Amino acid sequence: MSDRSTISLTVNGEPVTAEVEPRQHLADFLREKLLLTGTHLGCEHGVCGACTLMIDGAPARSCITLAVACDGAAVRTIEDFDDDPVMAELRAAFSAEHALQCGYCTPGMLMTARDIVTRLPEADAARIRVELSGNLCRCTGYVGIVNAIQRVLKARAGNPSGA
Repeated sequence: MSDRSTISLTVNGEPVTAEVEPRQHLADFLREKLLLTGTHLGCEHGVCGACTLMIDGAPARSCITLAVACDGAAVRTIEDFDDDPVMAELRAAFSAEHALQCGYCTPGMLMTARDIVTRLPEADAARIRVELSGNLCRCTGYVGIVNAIQRVLKARAGNPSGA
């Protein structure tokens, strides 16, 4: 009897079938088996948000999500957003607003920021801070991050197509 389970999921648009240990976390699976290292591990308790990615279109903590629980799911890591227009706007705004320093939290922060921009187009600074409360940054103090998200929201409000 094998302790491993076979899962099939879509990762960054590509079908993946693999054997995983029942207790292997999604972050470890992505980093170790698929070599997708853009997903960072910080606390490994689901608190810091460094491992945030998208599962079936919603932000999720990959350090506390078991890989076997993702059987049949669509997973998107930061590597899948190179050509995404919203992510391009956020990357430019993060640079302009000095919203990144060491960069460790940045992949998870960008994933959450993209969710805010696409789901809450009228979010104000207070709402942005609430939405970011699951992503910790030890370097920036969050002002630049909030300003960057507001910059994108304002630009998109002036151009609803986002183009």
